[in-house]
This record gives sequence, C-alpha cells and structure tokens, in this order.
Amino acid sequence: MKSLNKFVLIMLIAVIGITSGFGSFTTQTTHAATAILKRGSQTGDVWDLQFRLKMLGYYTEQIDGIYGASTTAAVQNFQQNYGLTPDGITGTNTWNALFKFSANQAELDILAKVIYSEARGESYEGQVAVGAVVMNRLKSGNYGKTIQDIVFQPGAFTAVSDGQYWLTPDRTAYLAAQDAVKGWDPTYGSLYYFNPNTATSSWIWSRPQTVKIGNHIFAK
Repeated sequence: MKSLNKFVLIMLIAVIGITSGFGSFTTQTTHAATAILKRGSQTGDVWDLQFRLKMLGYYTEQIDGIYGASTTAAVQNFQQNYGLTPDGITGTNTWNALFKFSANQAELDILAKVIYSEARGESYEGQVAVGAVVMNRLKSGNYGKTIQDIVFQPGAFTAVSDGQYWLTPDRTAYLAAQDAVKGWDPTYGSLYYFNPNTATSSWIWSRPQTVKIGNHIFAK
C-alpha cells in the first residue's frame, strides 16, 4: 500500500510538472509578457526580451535575464530604428513592436515546424520564403497577433491540417526561421503561396503573383 501511495504521488508530481510546462508555453506564445522593464530588471520577461533582440541582431551578449547596460543599449537601438522614443525602457509600445517584428524561442519553434513541414524539400531560399510569408502576415496585423495564431488559423497551412506540422524540424529549418525573422523576404511581401501543380482554388490563382521559388508560387 505504501508503494502504491508513493507511485501515485510521483505520478501527481509529474502531471503537475507537465501542465506547468504547457502553461509556460502558452504564456510565451500569447504575449502575456508586457511588464514595463528597465535597467536593473531581472524577471523572466527579460529573457524573452533579450532573445527577441538577439534574433534581430540588436543584442549580442549572452542571454542572462539581467537588464543591464547592453540590454538598455540594444533596446535604444531597436526603438530608434522603429520610430519609438529611444529611452531604453521596454514599455507597451516597444513590446508591441517586438511582438510584430520578432520571435521568442517558442515562436521560433513554431516557425521552424511550419517551414519544415511545408517546405523541407525546397531550396534554402524556398524554406526562408515560407517563413517570410508567416512573418509578413504577422506584420500585416490581419491574420492574427502572434505566429501561433497565424500558423494555427483553420485551413491556413496544409501541414497543420494533415498533421505533418508535428514532424521534428531539422537545423536548416531553424536557420531558415531565423533568417525570416531577421527580415530576409525572398517573396517581396507575399502573404500566400501555393503549388501550381496541385492548387485547385480559383481564388488563390487570382492573387497577384510576385515570384516562383521551387515548387511554390508566392502571391499577395
């Protein structure tokens, strides 16, 4: 009986740990982190901030969760380039810009998965292009407020519908995701892509086309 009780306790702790992990993932991808951060801050949100700035090339130091001089300077440079008051403080406007033009670790994972599942047979440029479409939709503000919203919008991506999204992405997919987040856009601002050999929708064929890369035509 004691062994059984011990087993139940272990399983309960495991379940709590798993559900806590899911809660953390949800927080990361739904952008609950909007606390005002400034020099001296040391919270979990600082890690998120530093990761986003590092993805964009503004922060070059080790991610340590400490809002010091390097983080302040990185925030100021980001603010300057995005038309914000360069005060080095991460408030609502700075967070909103970061959410629109960057990604944290959880979002990078999602982007890599959709790239791998949708375009793993394509050239590197073709894989970046798929990631760029997701980022262009994020920047437009018309398809969802997060990468997660965009990727899981019903019917938006075939790989999500047929389950291929859950395949494990390789290193190339992650590199392509990083380049897409950093702003490489081989699609010239496209919001859609399709395979001309399999597409049957007259609507998608009516969209203004920008470029063909590998097996995909990209369109606005």
